[in-house]
Amino acid sequence: MWIRSLMAYRVSFAMTALGNFAVTAFDFVAILLMFSQVDRLGGYSLAEIAFLYGASCAAFGLADLALGSMDRLGRRVRDGTLDTLLVRPAPVLAQVAADRFGLHRIGRLAQGALVLAYALVVLDIDWTPLKVLMVPLMLVCGAGIFAAVFVGGAAFQFVAQDAAEVQNAFTYGGTTLLQYPPTVFAKDLVRGVTFVLPLAFVNWLPALYVLGRPYPLDLPTWVAFTPPLVAAALLALAGVVWRTGLRSYRSTGS
Repeated sequence: MWIRSLMAYRVSFAMTALGNFAVTAFDFVAILLMFSQVDRLGGYSLAEIAFLYGASCAAFGLADLALGSMDRLGRRVRDGTLDTLLVRPAPVLAQVAADRFGLHRIGRLAQGALVLAYALVVLDIDWTPLKVLMVPLMLVCGAGIFAAVFVGGAAFQFVAQDAAEVQNAFTYGGTTLLQYPPTVFAKDLVRGVTFVLPLAFVNWLPALYVLGRPYPLDLPTWVAFTPPLVAAALLALAGVVWRTGLRSYRSTGS
């Protein structure tokens, strides 16, 4: 329904999608400006950072396209309109995700995919079957990890009711963090996004395996192949948290 509504005004949709593309592209423009002054950033070349950037943005773009509307949940909890979703014969999670579905978010996905394609063309990588497989695997698993963060953040809004910005700090903030190499951050932060909220499995660990670079925490090489397990575990945990939050919902009380 929301897609049909958007496509009823095709010029408006095209302008919105293009605007989304342009706004997100400014993140990469900032990286280009940095490289106008330096040759390497944290020991990484422009092409290598473009690879990290493209993988992070494309994975996040997939999750954002499917679940970007989850930050509206807090508003529905506050005004009681979540009740209308509870009486419909469809999963509440699917309804919240589809609420005001924004197809224009495809602009972010397209922008990340273009930067990733550029990086794959210009990088001099000694490709092996495992490295080739790692690229699509990284995108799918990264999208799954971000999806789990979206759902977990939405579940937190059952309690906080006005926590959309907290959720955005880990979703939009997380993808911005991953656009840069781990060597530019303090090791405590790198440990946090590796062992606490494992965003590093979105692109840092698999991408550094493809690039043939060591991870700052000296983890074994096989860890680069664990994003599917991490994504599955986070999605399962997010499902449990979502069901717990939904069961705790008591409407507005009015």
